[in-house]
Amino acid sequence: MPSSRYERAARSAGFRSIAGVDEAGRGALFGPVFAAAVVLDPSRQIRGLDDSKQLDPERRTVLAHRIRERAVAWAVAGADAYEIDRVNILQASRIAMKRAVEHLRTASDFLLIDAITVDLPLSQKAIIHGDSLSFSIAAASILAKTARDAALVQWDHVFPGYGFVHNKGYGTPDHLAALAALGPTTLHRFSFEPVRNACHSQDYAWSGYPEQDELFRCS
Repeated sequence: MPSSRYERAARSAGFRSIAGVDEAGRGALFGPVFAAAVVLDPSRQIRGLDDSKQLDPERRTVLAHRIRERAVAWAVAGADAYEIDRVNILQASRIAMKRAVEHLRTASDFLLIDAITVDLPLSQKAIIHGDSLSFSIAAASILAKTARDAALVQWDHVFPGYGFVHNKGYGTPDHLAALAALGPTTLHRFSFEPVRNACHSQDYAWSGYPEQDELFRCS
């Protein structure tokens, strides 16, 4: 179960604005990866914080509301499918996390991050399985997950037939069956093999990650 020991250790070291950071949707075949950053208020505890994957949707929704209400600061950001295909899902996750931290209305001076680090000039600690060990990271995982799930419900209306309301873009049997029958949408991640395998025309062909100089060449 998560605890506040990492946050307490950071405060003991002199840091005052400790943000937990996590992502949601890294393994999905469709749409953006979302990330959230949360600075919890130690004087306003939120009972029941846990890794979002361990909570049912109704409980996540309740906790997300409490986090937004009681946190010192919170922010949600994303990196879209085009960015994922351009730089790979790990780097896109780091980009989304960086954006979330940068959007905090109260600047953070220390980051607790689930498993990885982000490209920011801030002290930070990567914690393996951090969403199940740190309250702040758990809070971030809940906000990222609920925000992404809500977005997938909306995209289900735009791209009917793929079951996004239920599968949230992950490679479930119903999603894979829809890919085989309908082909990918423009927001599927073509760098993911199941999506490439479902391409029905050359229009959806994906030829691999471009070289870095192609991405940033000035015209």
